[in-house]
Amino acid sequence: MHRRSAHIVWDWNGTLLHDIHAVIAATNAAFAELGHPSITLERYRELYCVPVPRFYERLMGRLPSEAEWEVMDQTFHRHYWRHARHADLAEGAAELLAGRTAAGRTQSLCSLAPHDRLVPLVRTHGIDRHFVRVDGARGPSGGGKAEQMERHLLSLAGVESAHTVVIGDAVDDAIAARHVGAHAVLYTGGSHSRSSLETAGVPVVDTLAEAVDTAEEIAG
Repeated sequence: MHRRSAHIVWDWNGTLLHDIHAVIAATNAAFAELGHPSITLERYRELYCVPVPRFYERLMGRLPSEAEWEVMDQTFHRHYWRHARHADLAEGAAELLAGRTAAGRTQSLCSLAPHDRLVPLVRTHGIDRHFVRVDGARGPSGGGKAEQMERHLLSLAGVESAHTVVIGDAVDDAIAARHVGAHAVLYTGGSHSRSSLETAGVPVVDTLAEAVDTAEEIAG
């Protein structure tokens, strides 16, 4: 019997883009703005979650006030985009994307990064041609991914959720996949520790090559 190829929905930050060090630098700049101590990469990966104000609550012991959130959000983005310009793609990402395109397989990109910043950055890395669609966030920052994933899949002609796999670096990616009836594979190179990712109950891998292989196995 012919196996169907998976449609892969890629996450961007922490998955295709290896930007975790830019994220840590920007997070610590946001904390410093309000007089909070900086955090390590390990602590970040243990505690990170979305919506982002809840992550700040885990670190601060309380939800930030509206004024604090505004300051932290603006500071984070100002520092993040300065550092992100120098971030590279994850190891093997460009080759994996090109290989799937050459094999006639489909893939798209769905990210919580602001759409107007995401699209030029994807183009700068020379990988935009590998995606049938690229969607970034178009509303205010701080929200979750499930509703965005729903809109993303609805806009893809001929893509069935049962044969779709979301590859991301956060538990939220698995939640978003479940929300639309798709599968998920989580990658340890980004914002979550392996132990955090394993709570999602989906396959967890250490390389993007493993992620693609696993995606084909579970959605074919």
